[in-house]
Parts: sequence; C-alpha cells; structure tokens
Amino acid sequence: MDTPAPPTEQESPPTSPQEYVETLAKKAKATAAQVATLSTTIKDRALLSMAEGLEAKSEEILAANEQDLESLGKEQETQALEDRLRLTPERIAEMAAGLREIAKLPDPLGQAPKLWRRPNGMQVGRVRVPIGVIGIIYESRPNVTADSAGLCLKSGNSCILRGGSEAVHSNTAIAKILAEAAEKAGVPANAIAFVERTEREAALALLKQDQYVDLIIPRGGESLMRTVTEQSTIPVIRHDKGVCHIYVDADADPNMAERICLNAKVQRPGTCNAMETMLVHQTIARTLLPSLVQKLNDAKVEVRGCPRTCQLCPEAKPATESDYGAEFLSLTLAVKVVKNIAEAMEHIATFGSRHTEAIVTSDYSRAFRFLREVDASAVMVNASTRLNDGYQFGLGAEIGISTSRIHARGPMGLEELTCSKFIVLGSGQIRE
Repeated sequence: MDTPAPPTEQESPPTSPQEYVETLAKKAKATAAQVATLSTTIKDRALLSMAEGLEAKSEEILAANEQDLESLGKEQETQALEDRLRLTPERIAEMAAGLREIAKLPDPLGQAPKLWRRPNGMQVGRVRVPIGVIGIIYESRPNVTADSAGLCLKSGNSCILRGGSEAVHSNTAIAKILAEAAEKAGVPANAIAFVERTEREAALALLKQDQYVDLIIPRGGESLMRTVTEQSTIPVIRHDKGVCHIYVDADADPNMAERICLNAKVQRPGTCNAMETMLVHQTIARTLLPSLVQKLNDAKVEVRGCPRTCQLCPEAKPATESDYGAEFLSLTLAVKVVKNIAEAMEHIATFGSRHTEAIVTSDYSRAFRFLREVDASAVMVNASTRLNDGYQFGLGAEIGISTSRIHARGPMGLEELTCSKFIVLGSGQIRE
C-alpha cells in the first residue's frame, strides 16, 4: 500500500482589506515611539539615502509610471490627470532634491518657543512633539509619496500612505525604495507604510483606525474630500480643491498683470494653486483684456467670459454660471469684468474655495483691504497664485496646502506636522 504523501502547506488565504489595513496601522503605531526619538543625524542620513535611492532606481520608477499611464484613456478629461500622474527624470530629480532640502531644515522637535516662571517658582513651557501616526490619502501625483514620507520622518511621525489606484504602480515602487533606504539608515521598519491594496474598502478601513492613527490628511478632488470628511473617525486636516482668483485692479500695472496672470494660468494648469477665474476692474478692462486674452489664446487657453469680456474679446466663449466656482485643472479660464474691489471680493467669497487669492494693484490702501478682508489660506499682492507652495515660502517640501482653519492652514511643512505638550520644571512645588 502506498504511503500517503504528507499534506502540503497551503498558502494563507488573502486577508480582507480591513484586516490588511489594520495590520499596517498596528505596525505603524508600534514604531511611532521609536520614530519620535530618532536623532536628527539618523533622520537626515535616512533622507539623503532615500534621495539617492530614488535617483539610483529612476528607471524602475519610470517603468512603473508607464504602466499607470498606459491604463489611462485618451479622452479630453484625462489630460489634466495625465499631467499630474506623469513622472519624468526631471520630476524624479525634483523629488530627490525635495528630500535633500528637508534634510537641511532645522529639526522642529524639542523646540520650546517660550518658558515662563510662575509665582511659586516653577517654570512652565511648551515643546514641539510629533503627532504620532499620520495617514495620508491622495490622488494622482506620485511625488506626494516622497514628500509625505520625508516630511513625516523629519517631524518624527510614522506614516501610512494611500495613493489613488490610477498611480498604484508608481507609488508602490517609490514607497518601497524609500522604506528600504530609510531602514538601512537606521529608521525602524514600518515607519513608512504604503497601502498597496486598491479597493475602496482599504481606504475606508484606514479612516476607521482611530486606535492606531492620530491624523488623516486627504489630498485630492471634491469627491475624495467629502468621503474622507464623512467617513473618518480620526481628526482630518483638509487639503481641498483650489478655485483661485486673481483680481486685476484699476491701478494695476498692465505689464505686471499680464505676466502674473499668464504664469498663474499657463505655467502648470493642473495644480491646485493655478488661477481658475480672473476678475478685471471695468476701467482697465478695455485696455488690458484684448491683449491679455490674445496671449492666453496663443498659449492654448480657452477663455470663457462674461458679456463684457466677450464684447471686448470676440474670441472668448460665453461663460455659464457653473464656470465661476469651477476648478478646471486645465487650460480653461473664466473671466469676469467687475465694477470695483468690493464686487471682486464678493465674487471671491461666493465662488472661491479659500485656497489662494491674489490682487494686482499699485494702490496701497486697496492692497491692504484685500489682504485684510479676503478669506483664504494665502492672500497675495502682485504675485502669482502659483507661489502658494512650501518650497516657494521657504518651508521646504510640503505635505499639501491646508484649507482647514484648525491646527494648520496653508502649506504644511515640518512645523505643521507637530503638536505641542506642556513641560513643567519644578523644585518641589505642590498645590496648596
């Protein structure tokens, strides 16, 4: 009689998205205390190693990115998505440069902005500490993977990254390179975690890990923001859509206005800080708009204008009400002629997303009225909306531009990824 063969070891069945994400979250939480106490030397060494890893394996990243790009359709609406998704050797070099810039920045941890002495002799103060475990849910741009991992590491946080399914190959490749390089440099394993599962249930599961995750940062479109806000049991800092305006005042320098508006719309239209609506004072419209709209057309911008705009610029298409308040993320621009600064600010309050707003003017009082009264994460005078950016503000890489009012607003750099705790230095004081 034949002896029965020993049972072969069967592979474990795949876990559910919920189990998979919970395991990642538990591991990230377990490393958080170690990451919080890493020396600046180890963190900076890891960041430099991560940058070198991206450059050394750029061909691997580009090949993965090509897989993602091949999955996109060729429809008109995918063009903006393709721009945000596409990686090039130059963009990989920028990602590496961003990590090196983070390494150069001062370590925010342990800073005590002020310390004061109480009547009983004890000293009280605050020090900066990490938030803990940060979950980041984002769409399209693979560079977010590198920026987020680098900023979280330098600020002493563990992170769980969940990119969109459209960039899963690119993000997986980048995250693996970063995590391996960081671990070799002395960072605990699982400090940089990436959710490779693309099911919607995996993202929803991450939003429920309040036992292990301390903060959620979403970056993406309106649908993502709504889902995260409604579903999360973890505090959320929103990085909402960018419906950005530039108001060209009556006293604007025409050459400056042209240069700023063209840059804000054309330089990279698929970004959240690109101008989506241009407002022009009625007294400068006749001399400014024909030339500017022609230059916008030459740059392949489709201009959708109010009746006055269309009268002055026959090449403009009539705007609909839905064009005002739209985030086009493409070479499309809404234009409206307004009576004065008050009407411009009223329009911004009605249709803006409180992301970035700008005025072009040579009038000091109107410039400061605009700064004082317009509500946005960044308000600018005589500067392109494209400058609302962590690099441009001197913060180094950013994890996004927060449109929330609580904890952090505007570009979120290292300091915004920390919180504070009170410290007390006593000499035997008790409460009487």
